[in-house]
Amino acid sequence: MDLRKIVVIVEDVEAARTALKWTLNNLMRYGDLITLLHVFPTIRSKSASKLRHLRLNGYQLALSFKDLCTTFPNTKVEIIVTEGGGGDEEGRKIAAVVREIGASVLVVGLHDRSFLYKMAVEEDDIARNFKCKVLAIKSSTEEPQKTKNVEVIAAAAAVDTGSSTNMDFSQIEIAKLQAPEIPPQKIPYRICPDPSAIIWRSKKSRTRWTL
Repeated sequence: MDLRKIVVIVEDVEAARTALKWTLNNLMRYGDLITLLHVFPTIRSKSASKLRHLRLNGYQLALSFKDLCTTFPNTKVEIIVTEGGGGDEEGRKIAAVVREIGASVLVVGLHDRSFLYKMAVEEDDIARNFKCKVLAIKSSTEEPQKTKNVEVIAAAAAVDTGSSTNMDFSQIEIAKLQAPEIPPQKIPYRICPDPSAIIWRSKKSRTRWTL
């Protein structure tokens, strides 16, 4: 089984934590590597102390995400905290890191300020920027039961060199996560499963009638 590198975007929003929990419960396989990626905003100030502060806050946030992985034994986790976020540059920076590490899947917690929306507004086809499967996980609350549902948005299928995927969010189908159907058990074929169904056929009489 090939090792997969799964990148989960770290943000201080509940949708990002929900995305990580969904990944651990539904996507992880033994031997996979989870990369917790946090991109903090670029500041115009040249102050080194402010830069260290942003990097430290991002690392502490990523550590809180890593704590969620402790309940899953043998989970391999790495943390990447890098500068480059803010405005329209956040999505491009994330795409660059994802390509650089050769990720198989990118998991994003979808919310109103998600970089995916910003990229979709600017570009007609953003799937090629990632060169991997992208899953946007949205956490919603239903009224009046207040029960949480996890919805998976198929933001982009696996992208190969020659494919083109239009990530127009108005056309993305949203489906509630549900358990796969279990196929019925196969019953070995029997020539005659029911003894009572056997049809007996008597032999023709060989008696000859003479006049």
